Amino acid sequence: MYFKNIFTRRRFISSAAGTVAASLLAPRHGQALSGAPGGADTFTPTADWKDEGVIDLSKSPYAKLKTVPIRAVTIQEGFWSARRATNVESSIPSMQRELIAHGRMDNFLRLEGKSSAAQYGPVYSDSDIYKWTEAVGFVLQSEKDPALQHTADTMIREVVAAQEPSGYLNTYYVGDRASQRMLPKTQEMGHELYCIGHLLQAAIAYYRATGDTTLLDAGIRFVDGFLLPNYGPGPDKKPIVAGHPEIEMSLIELYRTTGNRKYLDLAGYILQGDSRIPLKQQQIVYMFCGVPFTSRTKLEGHAVRAMYACCGATDYYLETGDPAYLKTLDTLWTDLYERQMYITGGVGARSQGESFGNDYELPNARAYGESCAAIGNMMWNWRMLAATGDARFADVIERALYNGINSGMSLDGKTYCYRNPLAFDPTGFAGDWHTPPGKIRNPWYDTTCCPPNLERTLASLPGYFYSTSKDGVYVHLYDNSEMRWRLDSGNAIQLTQKTRYPWEGNISLHVAPTVPEVFTVYVRIPGWSKQSTVRVNGDAIRDVTPGRYLPIRRQWAGNDVVEISFDMQAQVIHANPAVAADTGRIALQRGPIVFCMEQLDQADSTPQDFPAFSASPTEKTQSRYEPNLLDGVVVLTHPGAVGPAPSQESLYQASLPGNANARSTSLQLIPYYAWANREPTPMQVWIPYEPS
Repeated sequence: MYFKNIFTRRRFISSAAGTVAASLLAPRHGQALSGAPGGADTFTPTADWKDEGVIDLSKSPYAKLKTVPIRAVTIQEGFWSARRATNVESSIPSMQRELIAHGRMDNFLRLEGKSSAAQYGPVYSDSDIYKWTEAVGFVLQSEKDPALQHTADTMIREVVAAQEPSGYLNTYYVGDRASQRMLPKTQEMGHELYCIGHLLQAAIAYYRATGDTTLLDAGIRFVDGFLLPNYGPGPDKKPIVAGHPEIEMSLIELYRTTGNRKYLDLAGYILQGDSRIPLKQQQIVYMFCGVPFTSRTKLEGHAVRAMYACCGATDYYLETGDPAYLKTLDTLWTDLYERQMYITGGVGARSQGESFGNDYELPNARAYGESCAAIGNMMWNWRMLAATGDARFADVIERALYNGINSGMSLDGKTYCYRNPLAFDPTGFAGDWHTPPGKIRNPWYDTTCCPPNLERTLASLPGYFYSTSKDGVYVHLYDNSEMRWRLDSGNAIQLTQKTRYPWEGNISLHVAPTVPEVFTVYVRIPGWSKQSTVRVNGDAIRDVTPGRYLPIRRQWAGNDVVEISFDMQAQVIHANPAVAADTGRIALQRGPIVFCMEQLDQADSTPQDFPAFSASPTEKTQSRYEPNLLDGVVVLTHPGAVGPAPSQESLYQASLPGNANARSTSLQLIPYYAWANREPTPMQVWIPYEPS
């Protein structure tokens, strides 16, 4: 299949001329001041630099929902506070030490004459430093940490010192490799734009935390001084392709931060593809870029690339309102939800190419489910939620966050899953090019994209709990938390949640505007909660529908309480019959948590045994909270049986009625996110169902 680049260079230039002029009349936030030849010298912040969310949608014309700053939300003691504390106290410091030990900062210091170490690491190694810095930026938006800020400040200045006068900054394409910079082949797999994209995201997060523009100035110098003068549309410019989508959403966030429309336009050009770089169909599929985004009809190729491309395309829609983008995004999301996503919110079925598989190809033990892909899934759904206000996107955010993302970091915060399979046998795991044999959690990967990506996600989490709109405020996620922000009218408001979610389904939401006002509070009713109740000051609210936001419009005062109760009965889940890997198997979910079975929890079994559920799927599963297990979790028990595994002596055998050697037992399950945190042991999410 061949795609025609319908977005011509002439059309791009004509469009850019008008939009740049318009942007000068209506700047969004700060202003990049012209200084160095061909680019900006410094960035001048405005008074509201602290008021921007994970992504800044405050002036995005096609965003139905507006983001709330991270600093405006405090996650209090509960489920996520413990994970976030571990992130700050253990994960981020230990990852910084790993980055130093594996030469990531030496790569910069070498260019400044401060290290004699040779370049170390893959072509994308610079991005490891940038993602870690972004995590720190999000942490500092929530809390003061002078020691952590000092460490980050030092590293930022060492990074910026390696920047060349042209604005170019990349520690891999130097010396003998300098001649390869931004060649079409290099752009395809060399990750130069991927790295600078992560620099921009880190710079913006750090600026929004501290007001420090050091890294942001460097990013603007790269784009204004090196990238824009040399690459893009026009006969005097060289062609450009993302290679690994990331630069698109980064340029758009830079536009939101600076008000300079040329960044948005360049992102749009990259999303359309540049016909001057001919790509093979295999490259178009794998890279998920290089042709018009709106020509895509299904998710394919490298899962992280596809998710990041969808993020950038949604950002582009939020700023331009191009209906072709929204139509394509909805088509791709339907493909994701109906045919490509794991029950954990993970994506990416195949180890080969870290890619999507065919429709309904969702293997368990061979599942790749890269942590970065689950994070990309959450990031994309966050943008789709902002564009539409549709709760189906928030449901996916919650599913991915509690399961496929949360599983990526160990409970002590020091080891990580690169891949997140749904079945695992440590004795039979041969490893792959990232993960060593037998060990699914490791403190370091030479491709270490996932650990700092997990860290920046947990650090930014407060920014995902709430949104505002023209008519009120949205509650997306549930945990003990407090939001202090303002309504569209400017009226200050405080929302306070009290709950033991996700272990219990009751939430008390206190709504306190400074001045009584009529507005709507939208509370999300998760799709998994089949029976939910909502009361306001004791009065029941009608029309509570699973998978929807419940709009509660009234005059709110300072003493109003919304009481929410969700159905926390454990549910038996069946996969679509087309998912061959799950034929004859069921999974258990309780609330937002997907459960799995580790062999070490089965008292009456051995690693050689074959466990199966034997109870009817309608039989109630028992649940209990174990405060001393895995930092405190709900455990499920379900009637089952264990017996000898099928004989390995022959490939095919005559079927016998029943299993005379099977022993009835009670099978115990733990939350999937907590697996592989004790001794190595087999694990599975989808468990055979053999009715007795």
